Amino acid sequence: MENREIILKHYTSSPYKKDEVTNDYQKIEVQSSTCVDHLNIYIKLKDGVLVDGYFNGEACSIATSSCSILLTNVLNKRVEDIKKFIANFEKMCNDEPFVEEDLQEAIVFKDIIHQGNRKSCAFLPYQGLKKFLEEN
Repeated sequence: MENREIILKHYTSSPYKKDEVTNDYQKIEVQSSTCVDHLNIYIKLKDGVLVDGYFNGEACSIATSSCSILLTNVLNKRVEDIKKFIANFEKMCNDEPFVEEDLQEAIVFKDIIHQGNRKSCAFLPYQGLKKFLEEN
């Protein structure tokens, strides 16, 4: 499957995009300062593991698919491993050496990150989860 198809799949039919709001989940709100991207990410942590998550809000195809791909990669992972995954993605976004195979489907954003405005869209959900994990 081509990068564009993977992005479109996650944008149009993400299993993690839901309109519901569940009170027993922790909410992470991310909003772009340069466009209308605004996502709410809901996660459930149990014993240091992200056991469930979903998101809703309004965002472009890049931010929406990036959030979906992020959740695909971090669900049922330990917080320490999630932090490493996010750090690796951030290295890719900053054009620093990174481990490509560890990103799995998130590698679809490898070329997009060379476009400044798209880079911020792709990193937006990662940025929110990173900040949340650092503060909690």
